Amino acid sequence: MSRVVLITGGNRGIGLSIAQRFLAQGDTVVVTSRSGDAVPGLNVVQCDVTTSASVDAAFVEVEAKFGPVEVAIANAGVTRDKLLVRMSDEDIDEVLNTNLTGALRVARRASRSMTQARNGRIIFVSSVVALMGSAGQVNYAASKAGLVGAARSLAREHGLRNVTVNVVAPGFIDTDMTAVLSDERKAAIVGNIPLGRYGSAAEVADVVAFLASTDAQYITGAVIPVDGGLGMGH
Repeated sequence: MSRVVLITGGNRGIGLSIAQRFLAQGDTVVVTSRSGDAVPGLNVVQCDVTTSASVDAAFVEVEAKFGPVEVAIANAGVTRDKLLVRMSDEDIDEVLNTNLTGALRVARRASRSMTQARNGRIIFVSSVVALMGSAGQVNYAASKAGLVGAARSLAREHGLRNVTVNVVAPGFIDTDMTAVLSDERKAAIVGNIPLGRYGSAAEVADVVAFLASTDAQYITGAVIPVDGGLGMGH
């Protein structure tokens, strides 16, 4: 049965791969981006997750066109990497407001119709660095770690209403964000991954699709690593 699936930051990278995965299985897929620019083959709405008004407007538009959101995937994220002693307040605030608070805004808005319908899936896209840590990414790691506590708390709030809340924690995935790394840095990273390679965005998308499926209806509050063994389930 086709569902309405909303993916924030679904216009590129992992988000786009997730969108294509749900589209291939027949769901009605809507992706958000700050620009709202068209993405071939996908429905797009403009949304800036750093403001509640923009998140609400995006949901209103989706609900009017397609119906209530049944699967909400909070994927939008940014990085502002540098050592903490060199980070400005803006570096910290922008990452936390987008990656963590933005995801909470999306989950809060999605929860309205899901709890009323007593059915829904909320999935946060975190990172392997959430629990491993990463030098130069204190702000990013904090934002992604916060998603774990948020998901598990929300899973307890929504459990009796048949709404599951889970976290996917990708490791190093072959995307535009990792493509800019030097060959030396890439080799060092791969050397620490038991499977000896980067992951693909499609592999992350497969896990997200599983968590949204009926096969995962008894899974909630879980953190699923997709990292080739890098974090060893931290």
